[in-house]
Amino acid sequence: MKSQQTSILLVDDDATFLAILEQSLEKTNRHIITAQTPEDATQLMASHAFDYAVLDLNINGESGLNLLSELVDQRPHCKVLILTGYASVATAVEAMRLGALNYLCKPASAADICQALQLDNASTEPTSITTQQTVNFEPMSVKRIEWEHIQKVLIEHNGNISATAEALNMHRRTLQRKLQKRPVHK
Repeated sequence: MKSQQTSILLVDDDATFLAILEQSLEKTNRHIITAQTPEDATQLMASHAFDYAVLDLNINGESGLNLLSELVDQRPHCKVLILTGYASVATAVEAMRLGALNYLCKPASAADICQALQLDNASTEPTSITTQQTVNFEPMSVKRIEWEHIQKVLIEHNGNISATAEALNMHRRTLQRKLQKRPVHK
């Protein structure tokens, strides 16, 4: 009976989040397999044929995009969702370029994940959500683009504000003021 079920690989270094997500998705009658490290995930990918995968963008300091590339190479029909607590346009574009079906920001519910992976309508062609999003596309504001760029550079400099300010050719205090503001929507 297990072979008839949809199988999903969940990879996240946050054990609590992983356990909650696993329990939620198992209630939808899917076979869930979890991993907390890229090494464990790689071993599982070699021995299981997954229909879907949910990968954290940052797994123990390693990029989930590397795991995405490996998974897409080994299992080209596997639909992959990238989850992240540090969303940026750059990583979203790179994830999609590497073959991810979708990209979501944490916290994401099991329902959000099922919708992003198109689990409720598995027979629908993969472009249905993308097409719907294109129709409803609203460009981001300049302030939102600036905020995301600052976050990207901050991550590249491991959270070091002085190094980030220098890389952005910005005064440190100006950067601190921008970081203290709430993230700009749209």
